[in-house]
Amino acid sequence: MAFNKNLVIKVCGMRDEENIRAVEQLDVDWMGFVFYPESPRYMAQPLGFKNFPFDVKRVGVFVNEQKDIVRKTSLKNLIQVIQLHGSELPSYCRVLQLDGFEVMKAFSIDSERRFPVKKVRLYEKCCDYFLFDTRTSGYGGSGRKFDWDMLSDYRGDVPFLLSGGISPDDVEAIKAFSHPMFMGIDLNSCFEISPGYKDTALLQSFIEEIRK
Repeated sequence: MAFNKNLVIKVCGMRDEENIRAVEQLDVDWMGFVFYPESPRYMAQPLGFKNFPFDVKRVGVFVNEQKDIVRKTSLKNLIQVIQLHGSELPSYCRVLQLDGFEVMKAFSIDSERRFPVKKVRLYEKCCDYFLFDTRTSGYGGSGRKFDWDMLSDYRGDVPFLLSGGISPDDVEAIKAFSHPMFMGIDLNSCFEISPGYKDTALLQSFIEEIRK
């Protein structure tokens, strides 16, 4: 299978107004905002209307939050995709879909265990996308990779983003990775100067290499 140069590139954990604008000017498709108070990238204040990034798809990241708060926060911040990183049930995802949001469920993958085929299958009819990330002791990114070969056990029809410790050194590995449902990559801590503030020069160089 030939590599897709139009792979979706999502940059997550944005919160600084100037940095948001700078990253938006790169060839980025999606931008993620974390609304989980315990995260170092927590978006404590809503984006002001003038600061909304309109040239990218806006993703709101939540962890075991009440649905009403998810709705209110997403509407206030013009969120289009709700990314769920907790233990949210399929019924929870479906309700948000019916509210008009696209839903992306994150699954933590442990390289020492088998791919959670049965668990993932439960969400196939209530999610628009999946995100496969490295298992950690808590919620959120670890800056570490899991064994991507494990995803050969995923045979569903929901497209997914690859996450977990993707770094500037991973261009060739990403280009070599093949799966019929692989639609994009999620970039975060390995491209940061500090939590929530991205190195735009590093991102630009990486993106140019991916798009070649």
